[in-house]
Amino acid sequence: MQHHASTGPQRIEQAFQRAVAEGRPALMPFLTAGDPDPATTVSLLRALPIAGADIIELGVPFSDPIADGPVIAESMHRALLRGVTPESALACVGEARSSAPVLAMVSVSIVERVGVHPFIAMARAAGLDGLIVPDAGPDFWTDALLYEADAAGLAIVELIAPTTPIDRVRRIVLRARSFVYLLARAGITGEQRDAPDIARRVEAIRAIAPVRIAVGFGISNADHVRAVGAHADGAIVGSALVRRLVDGQAAGEDPVRVAADFVAALRGAGRVKGQ
Repeated sequence: MQHHASTGPQRIEQAFQRAVAEGRPALMPFLTAGDPDPATTVSLLRALPIAGADIIELGVPFSDPIADGPVIAESMHRALLRGVTPESALACVGEARSSAPVLAMVSVSIVERVGVHPFIAMARAAGLDGLIVPDAGPDFWTDALLYEADAAGLAIVELIAPTTPIDRVRRIVLRARSFVYLLARAGITGEQRDAPDIARRVEAIRAIAPVRIAVGFGISNADHVRAVGAHADGAIVGSALVRRLVDGQAAGEDPVRVAADFVAALRGAGRVKGQ
């Protein structure tokens, strides 16, 4: 069992502060738990902070991925075929004892099936720092999840989409204990050619409250990370990393080395502020 001296929100904030001090956005890679296998997930959770990841998102495999494009959806499908469960996904976190904060991205249906209290207890025991529950409706947040997470010292991170009504944006921002996840684009995840245009939306969110903002969906390369960092606090890279893991393994390469090299390249290119 892993217990941190500080809470998840504190550890996440410390990661953002280190990135700010270095004049760059926090780099936040996404992995699917159990793909290509749980042992590799454990190795990745240990290796990516050394390569330059500030915060790691770990996707808990789900049969009906929410807003995930083909790369991540297929990754989750492979993990499910391998027999990965929410319990074994979280066990990877406990075994890895990553030096970076780790947040699980999990469907609300999994949380509800396990039960809010038992799931939060399981997440805390594994050493998670927070949860992203992308398909939880607004009413659910006012319920037990936020309360239980607060009591357990875990961050709950909510998503703001291009379609999120402004009154809901206001509620999300004002109750955020850590950061908010700004979707750079509508639709589903996947690699994109162009950097997202987020300046106006970041400004609108910060006009409500000075919350940390991490941007995801289609952040695919160093230029995108740099563009995000000019406005927001963090850049989330998912499909581009998962695809490299798949391609690297198909080519007979060590997936951990492939992922670490990609993260190191993104980290090295991320400096923008005051440089």
